[in-house]
Amino acid sequence: MKKIVILGGGGFIGGHLAKRLKEEGNHVRICDIKNHEYFSHEEICNEFILGDLTDPRVVELVIEEGVDELYQLAADMGGALYIFTGENDANVMHNSAMINLNVAKECVTKNVKKVFYSSSACMYPEHNQLDPNNPNCEESSAYPANPDSEYGWEKLFSERVFLAFKRNYKLDVRVARFHNIFGPQGTWKGGKEKSPAAMCRKVAEAKAGDAIEVWGNGLQTRSFLYVDECVEAVLRLMHSDFTGPVNIGSEEMVSINQLAQMAIDISGKDLSIDNIDGQDFIDKYGFKCPLGVKGRNSDNKLYREQVGWEVNQPLLVGMKKTFEWITEQSKKYS
Repeated sequence: MKKIVILGGGGFIGGHLAKRLKEEGNHVRICDIKNHEYFSHEEICNEFILGDLTDPRVVELVIEEGVDELYQLAADMGGALYIFTGENDANVMHNSAMINLNVAKECVTKNVKKVFYSSSACMYPEHNQLDPNNPNCEESSAYPANPDSEYGWEKLFSERVFLAFKRNYKLDVRVARFHNIFGPQGTWKGGKEKSPAAMCRKVAEAKAGDAIEVWGNGLQTRSFLYVDECVEAVLRLMHSDFTGPVNIGSEEMVSINQLAQMAIDISGKDLSIDNIDGQDFIDKYGFKCPLGVKGRNSDNKLYREQVGWEVNQPLLVGMKKTFEWITEQSKKYS
């Protein structure tokens, strides 16, 4: 039995990771600023501490001497509406940076044996992601740095924090850059949801003949990784000798319109897609359409070489599972 701490275990990925590690017989302690919305404490951990990790006193309390593994997933984040309007930039940068500074220092003080830090594909340069059909997200392309959001800049800074603590204090770290993780038990409404959840919700709530609103021209591209494969990839990285940074994502790239159509096809409903952008979007919502980069796709070559495993579940399989779950959730609120 390992002593494991998961920071951000009240969130989507953290909850799934905690559940897996608890089921494997480990002692799991979670700290988060909120309870998990969909998992009970009994399902995912042995101890749940409700606390704000921007406070160093909370971090000192949560991280005990000699923890075997610590997973740092806590961050101030959300979907495009939260990240790209600019209205949350100060909180995103301050809160997440403070958490990571506190955690890195305390892990050294308490002799934590191994640390995982979850970075994001949002740290990749915007100029490498202007062509939706040929984005470059190879790990070596990170510099010269030019993320498209303050969220991305903070992630890049925090990568460097953990790697600096590795160099100077011998902290045994693993750093992964997540590419659009999705699945059940995650945010699906309210503005912080990611594209797969948003599409599933819109389709689940639509009636025959409706048009599903898709922001932008729908030609922007992304890849999406189902949460179970993300958890598997994280654990395999942790058990390897490779520090990273390394991508964790899918190489199955689709346009946002293709993603919306996939949700429509899964539902079996007679629906169409209504793309909204430019002045029409501003007139309706009062701000510029928050799209992010034009293209992004995980490059998994380095992960395959260094860890010896690769994700293989088709996007359609995960979308079906996510659609079924969101459909059930939406019925509770109808």
